[in-house]
Amino acid sequence: MQVEFVGSGDAFGSGHRFQTCQHVTADGLDVLVDLGATAFHALKSTAADLNRITTILITHFHGDHFGGLPYFDLDAQFVSHRRMPLTLVGPPGLERRWRDLLDASYPGFAASRRGFDMRFREMAPGETIAIDGLRVTAREMLHDPAAGICLGYRLETGGKTYVYSGDTTWTDELIPLAAGADLFAVECYVRSRKIAVHMDYATLLGRLPEIVAKRVVLTHLGPDMLDHLEDIRHETAHDGLTIAI
Repeated sequence: MQVEFVGSGDAFGSGHRFQTCQHVTADGLDVLVDLGATAFHALKSTAADLNRITTILITHFHGDHFGGLPYFDLDAQFVSHRRMPLTLVGPPGLERRWRDLLDASYPGFAASRRGFDMRFREMAPGETIAIDGLRVTAREMLHDPAAGICLGYRLETGGKTYVYSGDTTWTDELIPLAAGADLFAVECYVRSRKIAVHMDYATLLGRLPEIVAKRVVLTHLGPDMLDHLEDIRHETAHDGLTIAI
């Protein structure tokens, strides 16, 4: 399994980084985890063949995590002329949120005829599904109630496990989600200031021993983290970072 951090930044482009997107590939597997609005442009600059991407998993309905979907959709219709079905996976309300976003971005296009099938799979917290040879488990994170249910994902295939927290402050749900993972990517927005909707590094440091992930990478870094990377003991993601597990 290979994980490329196409975008590793926050909502505000701190550190001149693109918004959240991870490209996960393995034998017969080609999926995205989140697709922020600016991340689509980063994705287009990579070597990825967008028509090979079968599934996009969305952690929650903030623009820096799913705002790139309209551009992916229109590119599939008018540029890459996609024919392979595309599956969107996400929290409850996914299809409605997708339609609202597409209608707000490009009125009328949600109902347009496509040369490919759009499929939607809404996941409940605690649910595990099999899709495209991938075992996906969702756990509910603690982020923004206004965004609805926010999910973290555990992806398993070929004996390897990749976990992404999505946006969240500390929650004990992270312990079973990331336990023993080959790679655990966790958002870490600030160093020590407590925030109700985002992770702080001080809290994470104290709780990581309960997870025992094999490799931990911090992502979705805010200015407070980026300005003090020399004080951070864990690996931090950057746009283009690619990890094979």
